[in-house]
Amino acid sequence: MKYWKGYLTAAILLACGWALEAFAKGHTVLVDMVYPYVSRMAQSFLADWSGGVDFCLWQALLFVGVALVLGTAVLMIIFKWNPIQWAGWVCAAVAVLVFLNTCLYGLNKYSGSLAEDIRLSETPYDISELEAAATYYRDQVNELAGQVSRDSSGQVQFGSFEELAEQAPKGFEVLVYEKSLSVFAGPMGPVKQLSWAKSYTRRGVTGMTVGLTGEAGVNPRTTAVLLPFAMCREMCHQASIAVERDAAFGAYLACMNNPDVRFQYSGALMGYRYCLRALQALESVSGNGAVGRLRAEESPEVTQDIAHCDKFLGDREQEDAKAYDLLTSWHIQEVVLPGLVEEESVFDPMDKTQVDLSDHPNA
Repeated sequence: MKYWKGYLTAAILLACGWALEAFAKGHTVLVDMVYPYVSRMAQSFLADWSGGVDFCLWQALLFVGVALVLGTAVLMIIFKWNPIQWAGWVCAAVAVLVFLNTCLYGLNKYSGSLAEDIRLSETPYDISELEAAATYYRDQVNELAGQVSRDSSGQVQFGSFEELAEQAPKGFEVLVYEKSLSVFAGPMGPVKQLSWAKSYTRRGVTGMTVGLTGEAGVNPRTTAVLLPFAMCREMCHQASIAVERDAAFGAYLACMNNPDVRFQYSGALMGYRYCLRALQALESVSGNGAVGRLRAEESPEVTQDIAHCDKFLGDREQEDAKAYDLLTSWHIQEVVLPGLVEEESVFDPMDKTQVDLSDHPNA
């Protein structure tokens, strides 16, 4: 029996984690009332703890963990330990990490949507409304394209990673303290550079947030125009916004509320790109027509920057690309509907245009 204790420990922890997820999936309202706040507090504490170093602590711990596994494997061979028992305790160690991640962060995917937290109504829309939203974001990014610094070849010049990381929290501060959107009140510390950047670049990965250490890491080799947006998206994850679609939309809001035009341009570009790719994915006559009309009015700088994003990301985006749903709903609620509400007129009895005097010949 002693040879199987590790496996038993792993099985118990994984079963507990599965039970927690099953409960959360069936009680999303209850989870949304409590868990995100507890998770944000835990992430803030962990971010303060891991913030003592300027590299991603989880990557260093992962390296140490792999070294320990390999080291104990060598010792197992030298001292002729039982390999079944050794493998069991390795499984138990992995199960501990999985269970802790579930407790500290993993259940956020079962909490309420970001749309509910920011009072955004997700309404059904048709292709014309999607095109209207894409047009809005295209015009937005066209206007900002000429305001960012570029080199002689037209490439954006956004400065160093450290400078952008220092600026990234500014948009979240506006959302939290000026617009009272507490859902964005996560750790405000600067994001960190991911090591092993080449491996992430090959897979088109812009960043990764790890709940066990509360760290938001970004691939420093991310194409420059995408970098500010990538930082804000990982900070959304750090604020316990776990769903990729919600984090991408939250990154758009954080970028557009940042006083730095570099963030505004990066956010507007990705907002436009999400809607554009949604129209392209329709593969219909109406969708292709909408894409043609949109791209015909792009500025050359925007066309070039979208090409850079496409080259880096390719077709690897999946869940975050669904941000176009929220972007379209936001456009309808915040741009279209307010424009349809006529300003309430004040009745003035002395204004003949407001009073029907046709029955009074002496008037």
